[in-house]
Amino acid sequence: MQNLRHNETIDTLLNRRSIRAFSNEAIDEDTVATLETVAQRAACSQFLNDWSAIKITDSAIKQKLSEIGNQTYIATAPLLYVFIIDQHRNAVIAQKNGIDVDTSSDEFMLKTRYRFTQAQNDVILALHAMETAAESLGLGCVILGSILNSRTQLIDILNLPEYTYPVLGLAIGKPAQSPELKPRMSANMQIFENRYPADNAELLENLADFDARVHQYYDLRNASRPVDAFSAQIVALAADSSAKKHEAEDVEQVARQGFNVA
Repeated sequence: MQNLRHNETIDTLLNRRSIRAFSNEAIDEDTVATLETVAQRAACSQFLNDWSAIKITDSAIKQKLSEIGNQTYIATAPLLYVFIIDQHRNAVIAQKNGIDVDTSSDEFMLKTRYRFTQAQNDVILALHAMETAAESLGLGCVILGSILNSRTQLIDILNLPEYTYPVLGLAIGKPAQSPELKPRMSANMQIFENRYPADNAELLENLADFDARVHQYYDLRNASRPVDAFSAQIVALAADSSAKKHEAEDVEQVARQGFNVA
């Protein structure tokens, strides 16, 4: 049995959890500036700086995002960001500097599927850097995929121009709860050496143990709302036909924002 090494950074990462209840205490400007600067220092593909973050300070907008996400804590988060893919800024820069192709044409290469995917990766790296920095300062965070429940509404609310697209939100505040750490599957189910394992039985060797730990976690968290084991959750999601509807809506909305991803 190997012993993990520890320092403040590693312990921050090992103890990360989603916080969905915040105190009313405001976050000071120096902390906000620190978190935003840390996000900007994250790795960025080809130095395109192809992401932006919108800090939501308007309570009415927070409430709208809370309604879209169907999560009340979005409206009460002391600090709230929406991270977006942003090739609009680069399109404007290219136009300002005399690009010899029309940015609305297929010859404009910053709107391709490849650039969309790379920018999406950059968004997530920046958000995760901000989340880790916030947690290292004693703050709590929750990543918000729920704000994408209505991409059309979100794009309209945030006035997002062509060649931008929302990816995730991040709510930050002083924690008003201390949930248990959610279990993770055994490393040998998720981290492999040199190649993916060919033996499915070996791949799933520790699945029963993980199912039991997940079930126990949810049972302890809220015994009145039992949650299925991990395997059962995967089966349900794998057969959830609503995913097709969400995928079609996503492709349609991405195209409306000017990207070629079909």
